[in-house]
Amino acid sequence: LLVKDFDKCFKFYSETLGLHVTWGKAGGEYASFDIGMPSGLSLFKSDLMARAVGNSEKQLPSGKREKMAIVLKVNDVDASYSALVSKGVTFINEPTDMTGWGMRAAHFRDPEDNLIEIWSELAREKWDNDLLEDSKEFET
Repeated sequence: LLVKDFDKCFKFYSETLGLHVTWGKAGGEYASFDIGMPSGLSLFKSDLMARAVGNSEKQLPSGKREKMAIVLKVNDVDASYSALVSKGVTFINEPTDMTGWGMRAAHFRDPEDNLIEIWSELAREKWDNDLLEDSKEFET
């Protein structure tokens, strides 16, 4: 994830979200976090990447629809939602059963407006009929 304010984002992911840091520290230029796999999410200063790929003159996009989302599986969306709200995270929506997706989910943004989803599986009996039918294709 390319960020402008590395320290603010590092603090958000390490302290607010409580993700385990596998590399890096505040004041640095790169950090990685364990999201169920070591180094599954990394932060890197956007200006450094822009220089590396030769587009430093371009501006970061804003005011557009997301092209990516950080998706984090949690054991209990409602408990995670409550814990994050108590840490000052403002959510876009409350935990909601997404019966067509087979999950319960809630969404919020990091300090640089990146979309984050927390989710947990819904019991199969809560899935909608289309998802149940589609899942038959992938059962072994």
